[in-house]
Amino acid sequence: MQKRREFLKKSGLFLGGLGIVTHYAFTLHSKKKKLGVCLVGLGNYSSTILAPALQRTEHCLLTGIVTGSPEKIPVWQERYDIPDKNVYNYQNMDSIADNPDIDVIYIVLPTGLHAEYAIKAANTGKHVWCEKPMAKTAKECLAIIEACTKNKVKLSIGYRMQHEPNTQQVIQWARTKPFGDIKKVKAEVGFNIVNPPNNWRMDAELGGGLLYDVGVYAINAMRYTTGMEPISVKGHHENSRPEVYKEVPETSIFEIDFSNGIKANGQTTASRSINILQADCEKGWYRLQPFQSYRGVKGEASDGMLLDTYIENQQARQMDDDALAILKDTPVLVPGEDGMKDIVVVEAINESARTGKPVRLS
Repeated sequence: MQKRREFLKKSGLFLGGLGIVTHYAFTLHSKKKKLGVCLVGLGNYSSTILAPALQRTEHCLLTGIVTGSPEKIPVWQERYDIPDKNVYNYQNMDSIADNPDIDVIYIVLPTGLHAEYAIKAANTGKHVWCEKPMAKTAKECLAIIEACTKNKVKLSIGYRMQHEPNTQQVIQWARTKPFGDIKKVKAEVGFNIVNPPNNWRMDAELGGGLLYDVGVYAINAMRYTTGMEPISVKGHHENSRPEVYKEVPETSIFEIDFSNGIKANGQTTASRSINILQADCEKGWYRLQPFQSYRGVKGEASDGMLLDTYIENQQARQMDDDALAILKDTPVLVPGEDGMKDIVVVEAINESARTGKPVRLS
């Protein structure tokens, strides 16, 4: 808790107990063509990925920011033409409720802060996009879902891969089974990190390490590749550099059982570069390699078919898809329930690693 408070103070997020009033006034005008998006947290992902991607969208506009770093404000205002009235800090973001320029609040903060600020966003009556991983615990995920349901706003989790066309082909094959029944799945993500950055991802409370950061991609991939939900989880952690990885695992290895005898093996690691999703079936196989990358997701199948449809910007596609779901009032592609299911598995992996026993899931 002390670390969290220190981070909040340094980031300008510490609210000193300030409450946020619930608002129900927001309704989206039926003739609106583009949605105003407010980014909460102006770190690297917002600055170098999401803000530029918003300039490439058809159905979104970057209209607001929330930051605890005053020195960033003039840079963002000049670059993206954001007026003073659309600039907020963490103490006054509740007043976004009264701003018709903003339709969506996108939470782009450290994972350990997602629940608190996604709930605050929902209470403004604006739609909520929350970056993955959804939260640190399944209990926090459920609280976000309940807040959005209570305020009658849509909630979408930022799993860009499910919006990527080659990944969507793999998702479709879970239903059509062109190579027969799936028997085994492998999903691994790793990086050869020689000098690990000292940032919030390495903090057990704020980030939780690679299992949270990219492990949810592997877990999510296992679920959408099989089209099923896990029934049992077993995992363990390895750490060859305890002097570096003091709070989070360097490597997490896990095995997930699905119904019909399907097994999935996964791994996240900071010791070597890996990036593969593969399904072995009765009559063949298919894979994406890399399956989790900003660009260049591609793969092949045992019959020679190539999975190589290219899109320039995954995040722009993701935000346009989510915007259209709001504009047309249709279901979002990755709802909160989907994000929560991955966190249930993350918690089960950690519990299994702690006890040395498999964890059954309901």
